[in-house]
Amino acid sequence: MMLVPWEKLLPALRTEAVRPYYDALARRRGQLFWKRCFDIAAAFLGILLTAPLCLILAVWIVLDSPGTPIFRQERVTANGKRFRIHKFRSMTVSRNGQGSSVTTSMDTRITRAGRLMRRFHLDEIPQLIDILGGNMTFVGTRPEVPEFVDAYTPEMYATLLLPAGLTSEASIRFQDEAEMLGAQEDADTAYIRVLLPEKMKVNLQQLALFSLRNDWRCLVHTLTGMGRSRRERVMRENRA
Repeated sequence: MMLVPWEKLLPALRTEAVRPYYDALARRRGQLFWKRCFDIAAAFLGILLTAPLCLILAVWIVLDSPGTPIFRQERVTANGKRFRIHKFRSMTVSRNGQGSSVTTSMDTRITRAGRLMRRFHLDEIPQLIDILGGNMTFVGTRPEVPEFVDAYTPEMYATLLLPAGLTSEASIRFQDEAEMLGAQEDADTAYIRVLLPEKMKVNLQQLALFSLRNDWRCLVHTLTGMGRSRRERVMRENRA
């Protein structure tokens, strides 16, 4: 079951601001069941298919910079549960976890291997483990660090009714987030005051309109959007 019973939700979620979203999801419990079934099947298959690539990436990461290939960081998912997300390490160990909680395009912590992995989103592959374990889902609001969740408005907490997502319409629309924050003096403050509210508008809209059809559309948009973004980036680099 993906939707926690109302009486078992954290107090921050049992509010009038969240209730309309909860009621809308409760009417779609059948689709939520099949959403979880898809997550389990697709994540298991994805882990099997990407195993050789993951092995190559793991070796490359270790050879490129000292440290383990997997990076773990505390994030927040359904009903405020905290979990340690799995990602391929894309930053140096000595500075990883220090400084800004968001990563900009000019971040000196990013390794050579990490820069390429981030470009093609390969660092996200280990999150298939989090999906299989139920802490994440393929389509849903991207998991934030606790300090950013503390900045949520009452309505924003509605995004914690379901597990955090690997992708979302908001992440597609703001996929150049690193470049946008790179121009800011204080990336964390800019993220909380400017980007987070805009992303949450999209997340809340998608939550209210949840359906398996919309989930599938988002997955397709993710694949086509990534390709379009890479082409646009190459064109900008060539013009420069």
